Amino acid sequence: MGDLKVAKLKTKKDRANYINHLLNDIKALELMIERGIIENDILRIGAEQEFCLVNNNFLPENKSLELLKAINDDHFTTEISNYNLEINSDTYQLGNTCFSELYKHLEALLDKARLAASEKGIKIILTGILPSLTVKNSDEQNMTEVERYALINEAIKNSRRQNFDIHIKGVDELNLMHDSVMLEGCNTSFQMHLQLGTKDFVDNYNWAQAIAGPVLSACTNSPLLFGKELWSETRIALFTQSIDTRANSYLLNEKQSRVSFGNNWQTGSIADIFKDNISRFRSFLTTGFTKNSVEMLDNGEIPRLRALGLHNGTIYPWNRVCYGVLEGKPSLRIENRYIPSGPTTKDEIANFMFWVGIMLGKPKELENIHEKWDFKDVKSNFFNAARYGKATLFKWNGKYISSYDLIVNELLPMAYKGLYKYGISPLDAEYYLKIIKNRVHTTSGSEWLVTNYRNLLKAYKPYQAMQILTANIHEKQEKGYPVSTWGLLNTNLGKGNGENKVVKHIMNSDIFSVRQNDSVELVLNMMLWKNIHHMPVINDDVELIGLLYWDDVKSFLNEPDNLNKSVKSIMKTNLLTVDEYMPVHDAISLMKQSNLSCLPVVNQTKLIGLITNNDI
Repeated sequence: MGDLKVAKLKTKKDRANYINHLLNDIKALELMIERGIIENDILRIGAEQEFCLVNNNFLPENKSLELLKAINDDHFTTEISNYNLEINSDTYQLGNTCFSELYKHLEALLDKARLAASEKGIKIILTGILPSLTVKNSDEQNMTEVERYALINEAIKNSRRQNFDIHIKGVDELNLMHDSVMLEGCNTSFQMHLQLGTKDFVDNYNWAQAIAGPVLSACTNSPLLFGKELWSETRIALFTQSIDTRANSYLLNEKQSRVSFGNNWQTGSIADIFKDNISRFRSFLTTGFTKNSVEMLDNGEIPRLRALGLHNGTIYPWNRVCYGVLEGKPSLRIENRYIPSGPTTKDEIANFMFWVGIMLGKPKELENIHEKWDFKDVKSNFFNAARYGKATLFKWNGKYISSYDLIVNELLPMAYKGLYKYGISPLDAEYYLKIIKNRVHTTSGSEWLVTNYRNLLKAYKPYQAMQILTANIHEKQEKGYPVSTWGLLNTNLGKGNGENKVVKHIMNSDIFSVRQNDSVELVLNMMLWKNIHHMPVINDDVELIGLLYWDDVKSFLNEPDNLNKSVKSIMKTNLLTVDEYMPVHDAISLMKQSNLSCLPVVNQTKLIGLITNNDI
């Protein structure tokens, strides 16, 4: 879809024209399969490498269009967030050293991006979710100024007619109402493409679904979002919820999300997979069409199926079937969309080889898997892997088995077999699959992030801890060693914010508060129990309406008869507040000038934190 100039479907004539081309594309696809025109004798691989841009403080840098212009290479393209870019790799025929060649190709392109970025004070990070992201980075002001992103955002918002209600529960819990699809831009992935022939394509697609959970469990890299520890691969939950076109009331029926693992095995033809998606999801974009794809086929031309490609680009199954034309030959491929970007390019190529090896090493006894396994077990495996990573217990071939045992004892040997069967260099296979084995034996990307983030929180507030974590990811990636070798981080990295520190760096966000109708007795005891000297007063909408100081309540220790007074009667209401992104030195000056020991931090009128003399 990125190659197309798109427009919103507005009139009945637009819709009728688009649907006509879409249905013609389906007919043309069926004819190409029937006539044996689809390429069958060659397997290929290719990838989409998404990456984040950060500044010298390791915070998101909104300069994607500027950097894209400086790089000046058609392999690069935009993403919805202005702090992300994407590389579309060349394709490689499967065999011999194709994975090493892809690695060298991606590294060369990333080096080109790094060089252009360094001249603009930008650094490049490969990670599933950038740790230093904040909610502020996810508003519409951070959307890349490309028309198709605005159109998609508008269309999905119009379809929902209500805000996006994000709820993800892991070790911590994220509850967030958001007004755009921009939370999708927090997700950064390494999308892997495997071209296959039409013979057994549907069975191979079902196999891709069956192995998704175990493969993901070895590759998780996104446990943190906005400073909260959520799923091992939080992208899975976040992406699903952030572009859901369904209003909340629709969740009670069988209507499926555009981001989905699916509800059943595929049992029809290849074209039926596309037909199912067209039947479930309405199109909301169009582009200029000039030729009928069936007529093109009858005239000896190979159609690009632009209408079908456009529709396919607005649905997001975790394993997506794609049609393409390469060197004049039409082909079909499976796009694996659930693997995160990073932690290093070597880790990514290892993930790719692991997945392809299992895809090609499918044992005979697991052919026609849709007749042997319950799809709900496979779907459950996938979401459990997203939640728990390597700690997942899988339902596999009728038995429960740990991620470790399944990968080490069954899937890695299967991957070797599949790779050797298709002529992959034994040296390459051993090198990259050993990365997977070491990761399973030691540390995955998500485990490294969680362990080090927890350690940082012992000494730093979350915002600074997230910056230090991001700085360490950058340092480790620059060295190029796989994540299983990273070890504990350098806590000095990223500390030197100096004059760039903002209130968010030092504020307390885990705060106690009371309501105006609470009794003074309750407040007095809370302040004594928790040894706190400042108590904010909020209403039902979490808006700050007052503040109590210890001096306001301590006198009631000797006035038991007055303890039933309400907070409203003694709270201060004429308050100075600050924004979380105010420079720290400005906040300090404000406190000194006003002779204050505490400043509430608000987002608009909602209380989000406090800074006190102790924090300073």
